[in-house]
Amino acid sequence: MIQLSAPNISSRELRYVKECLKSNWVSSAGPLVEKFEEAICKYTKAKHAVACVNGTSGLFIALKLCGVEPQDEVIVPTLTFIAPVNVVRYLGAEPVFMDCDGFMNLDAEKLEEFCAKECRMTKNVLRNKKTGRIIKAVIPVHVFGNPCNMAAIMKIAKKFNLKVVEDATESLGSYYTEGPYSGKFTGTIGDFGIYSFNGNKIITTGSGGMIVSSNRKLVNKARYLVNQAKDDPVRSIHNEIGYNFRLTNLQSALGLAQLARLENFIKFKQSNYELYKKLLKGIRGLKLSDSPAGTRPNLWLYSLLIHDKKHGINRDRLMRKLGEHNIQTRPIWYLNHLQKPYCKNQAYKIEKAFWFWKTVLNIPSSSNLKESEIKKVASAIAGAQNG
Repeated sequence: MIQLSAPNISSRELRYVKECLKSNWVSSAGPLVEKFEEAICKYTKAKHAVACVNGTSGLFIALKLCGVEPQDEVIVPTLTFIAPVNVVRYLGAEPVFMDCDGFMNLDAEKLEEFCAKECRMTKNVLRNKKTGRIIKAVIPVHVFGNPCNMAAIMKIAKKFNLKVVEDATESLGSYYTEGPYSGKFTGTIGDFGIYSFNGNKIITTGSGGMIVSSNRKLVNKARYLVNQAKDDPVRSIHNEIGYNFRLTNLQSALGLAQLARLENFIKFKQSNYELYKKLLKGIRGLKLSDSPAGTRPNLWLYSLLIHDKKHGINRDRLMRKLGEHNIQTRPIWYLNHLQKPYCKNQAYKIEKAFWFWKTVLNIPSSSNLKESEIKKVASAIAGAQNG
């Protein structure tokens, strides 16, 4: 099976993990968690970081520290993995769904239009006219590693007093090369940024996440909360409700080894993307999705856009045909405003998201894909049209 997004493990990872095992520091205590946090800060130029058990827990803590409370609202994209939507509900708040732009990211123009036309500002608080609820935050998701239009989103957030939690779980290594945030990595622009190290991400700790922010006080509070809110760890005194969201020393060993290889992973992904583009060129009705201008994306997943009327077969049929060749692919997520738990929530002018939902197929994107495997995938895609 040619997997969609497999981990890339080498002798470096094995060595780091072996050394960790020898030290007997394998749980949440130990020096490597702090070293991993420091390494993420050094790489992304984030000021502060705290490791956590996964990206979802990081999003939850970030929203909580942004002051999101029951009956508040948070603006989220409908086209995303469901995690950033669920964390809104974990806090007793409600999601409001936004459409996507041409790069599958949250549509900044519709975001501003919604805030201006469908809400009102009262005493520096944004309130939804339809529901009467206060809107506290927005979660832009850098989908498949493509950086969002953060220049526009941050202006809108400032204008309407919204907190910004960047879901950068798919975009570690992506940064801006032009504009007001030139040189800045995704995740380091909003009030908080969240990275994920799940098994299918560009680097992995098996499972894991990282919260980053320029606000030292809030990051220290996040560290306190993810470590069970220990006011006196010896006598087990807790003055607040905390969470068992700690990353382990063992996972951090793996993360440190992976992070050291991240730029090489991205370099290979760029090369593989160009090879796919060359091999798929000229196939009627197919196109690899592009990245926004003025960015260096990490190219976590390659998205094939299938115009079925031009191509002759639709996305689901192509997926089945590739599966027959032991090639793992994945359609884009079911739109969240249609999901059963959220179908009654407000959704604002969802249009482009429907098109991507019907046309996107993610194809094998691992950083250790061989040239022969890419050629096999391209050949199977080309053959499916004639098969």
